[in-house]
Amino acid sequence: MIVIERIIESAEKIGCEYKLNVPMSEYTSFKTGGAAEAMFLPSNEVQLRRLLSACAEENITPFVLGNGSNILVSDEGIKGVTIRLGSNFDQIKLLDEATIFCTAGTKLAKLCSFALENSLTGLEFAYGIPGTAGGAAYMNAGAYGGEMKDVLYCCSHIDFGGNPGRLMGEQLGLGYRRSAYTDKYFVITGLTLKLQKGDKEQIRAKMSELMQRRIDKQPLDLPSAGSFFKRPEGSFAGALIEQCGLKGFSVGGAQVSEKHAGFIVNKGGATTADIMELGRLVSQKVFEETGVSLEREVKYIGDKN
Repeated sequence: MIVIERIIESAEKIGCEYKLNVPMSEYTSFKTGGAAEAMFLPSNEVQLRRLLSACAEENITPFVLGNGSNILVSDEGIKGVTIRLGSNFDQIKLLDEATIFCTAGTKLAKLCSFALENSLTGLEFAYGIPGTAGGAAYMNAGAYGGEMKDVLYCCSHIDFGGNPGRLMGEQLGLGYRRSAYTDKYFVITGLTLKLQKGDKEQIRAKMSELMQRRIDKQPLDLPSAGSFFKRPEGSFAGALIEQCGLKGFSVGGAQVSEKHAGFIVNKGGATTADIMELGRLVSQKVFEETGVSLEREVKYIGDKN
């Protein structure tokens, strides 16, 4: 019996849903990528722990998929095991009047709306970021002067051996677009966030203001992964790219957005290879003309990069 079949057998024993040859273009915001060989959707932590233990026994490191909003999957797809947290990882509750606990699969939009309904301020910056709470903690997501670092108190997780644990405070290692989890083989399962009581209408107004700024300035009508490059020290990637005359520059179906040069978009029919090559050419041109090295923010998943 080959390895993947043994993982499937383990999943069937614990009642864990799985799918085979799943087109990743249906699970990524770029709408590109080949098929995941086997995608498992554990519905609770017990199933997740058993699944991770089975992978560890077979010496397999699974790929853990969030909302697919900050990744590029190879056109060849993902071999082995992909894990996507199921619907039961989409829960939110108040722990006290200013503390929220949510499971990792909770969409940020839902989390921000929950904070609003409970008159809690501090998460307005995240409204409109197209990801899950777990993904936001993993990369310390931020926008408009705010970041997860400002509100994240602790994360619970399961390591790739199936053992539960948690990180809190400085252990989280939160920095620009990174956390301790970017260097560890852990699956974030839950987040505890410390917010502040505020005025509901002021919170609502701030969320609406930031969403309108996104609509006005970002190409939300086309598939993308948000900012393609990290912000270089002392400047902005989009400004440097525009300065180099690259707005609208394209490779195949991939294009530097004509609305915001910091975004690469799928204007229609793009492959992951198109997007990666466009990113390479853009960063090369910016370095040649400005001396600034652009670092990709979007994570590439696959064997070739």
